[in-house]
Amino acid sequence: MTRFIFITGGVVSSLGKGLASASLAALLQARGYSVKLRKLDPYLNVDPGTMSPTQHGEVFVTEDGAETDLDLGHYERFTGVDAKKTDNVTAGQIYSKLLAKERKGDYLGGTVQVIPHVTDLIKEFILNDVKGIDFALCEIGGTVGDIEALPFFEAIRQIGYELGQEKCAFLHLTLLPYIESADELKTKPTQHSVKELRSIGIQPSVLLCRAERPVTKSHLEKIATMCSVPSSSVIAAPNAKSIYEVPMVYHQNGLDTEILKFFKLDYKKKPDLTKWKKIMDAIENPKKEVNIAIVGKYNDYRDSYKSLLEAVDHAAFSLKAKANIVWVNARKGKNDLPKNIDAVLVPGGFGEDGVEGKIDMIKQARINKIPCLGICYGMQMAVIEYARNVLGIKDATSSEFSKKGSFLVGMMHEWQDSKGKKTKKAGSDLGGTMRLGAYPCSIKKGSVAEKIYGKAKISERHRHRYEVNINYKDKLENAGLIFSGMSPDNKLPEIVEIKDHPFFVGVQFHPELKSKPFAAHPLFVSFVDSAIKNKNV
Repeated sequence: MTRFIFITGGVVSSLGKGLASASLAALLQARGYSVKLRKLDPYLNVDPGTMSPTQHGEVFVTEDGAETDLDLGHYERFTGVDAKKTDNVTAGQIYSKLLAKERKGDYLGGTVQVIPHVTDLIKEFILNDVKGIDFALCEIGGTVGDIEALPFFEAIRQIGYELGQEKCAFLHLTLLPYIESADELKTKPTQHSVKELRSIGIQPSVLLCRAERPVTKSHLEKIATMCSVPSSSVIAAPNAKSIYEVPMVYHQNGLDTEILKFFKLDYKKKPDLTKWKKIMDAIENPKKEVNIAIVGKYNDYRDSYKSLLEAVDHAAFSLKAKANIVWVNARKGKNDLPKNIDAVLVPGGFGEDGVEGKIDMIKQARINKIPCLGICYGMQMAVIEYARNVLGIKDATSSEFSKKGSFLVGMMHEWQDSKGKKTKKAGSDLGGTMRLGAYPCSIKKGSVAEKIYGKAKISERHRHRYEVNINYKDKLENAGLIFSGMSPDNKLPEIVEIKDHPFFVGVQFHPELKSKPFAAHPLFVSFVDSAIKNKNV
């Protein structure tokens, strides 16, 4: 029997509902239960693919090619369960489906309304594909009271009524703000948030109270009394030293115990948190330290590079090291490489802004024998830099940001996936038109890439419109830039590398999307390890 846990938020956004959902799922896993996590976003975009990363953060791409909310990255990293297209839905998708059905005539003769038509589609999404799963955790984006989220709250209210308390729990995440002048935490915003939730027919089963200062027993008891929630089910959620400490903190404060009590399941058997303790030990007791420069375009909002930062940390944990990030703003153009840098990472991006800044940093890393990893856009800039400064093609460029020159990088028009040929027409919609999701790659024997992966065939996740021009492959290879990874049909470059360098690798895919704290991605492990060795030279 699948039990549903609906995670909602109140008072303010950015409280960490995604992290709370992932942590609870990890705790349930540690007790032997199977889990599935889902995110329901009330915004009207069909997906976050066309949103600015400085507003919404990174776009997390699933194995099956969905552009989703970054919280799905938390879900995968904490549980090791791959997310699917069916694990993220937006109001935009719901309304698109609704209007398509209406135009088709599915509602012929009837008035199409939010209730029951919109709510029915939301319920269909929630209840689909959960067979054999012990717990389905569904996070509702935004905060209670948001006008666009009302159909989602109504849908979960209906599910709670239809399935009954034995199958549905409501976890509400709130904030206890600290008022400095009064030197106290205030419970009133939480009371109002719960009042708002109850006004739409949802009584929270468990309250998770975020706070930046210690939460006392009297705070929790007051909230319990005012919100009609058992005092043991009002859980303190203080700040943690690391996101990987959160599951242990929530367990210590009784979150998973109260959830199991609610469902009348065995809560006395302790979860196995050994792997989480090992992670915290690696974080708190590093043996080495390295400085890694990230040459980014969206540095003002660090969630733009969420999976990337986590992947660097995972690799560092596995090597008992600490990775310090030094941010370099590619938009400023040419910069001197910061002092005491042990490695350079050039991540993905879009558009013309920051091109020369990225290319210049890549050049400095190549010439000065500093370990360098280029990802997606970063790989393309590495190829352009090599063509300009080694091959002597001074007008080497990409059609993404130039209308003339030698196009070392160009837009894809056709590519193969598991379902056959994909075609993209110039000028078509931006949303969902990239090469998305997992694609296979064949690795060249004897290459650095083969040493890193330890195998000849790999699969990695993609998100891009442009490809390195295969017509320049021979010239680049003759000049020392090796194409060590190719698509199975040998038409699309996937990995490039330089042999006579401590570490110089560019990849067209996004390896950070598959990295886990307990299974660091081999590419990042090799990169961080090369930074450690470079530091000791």
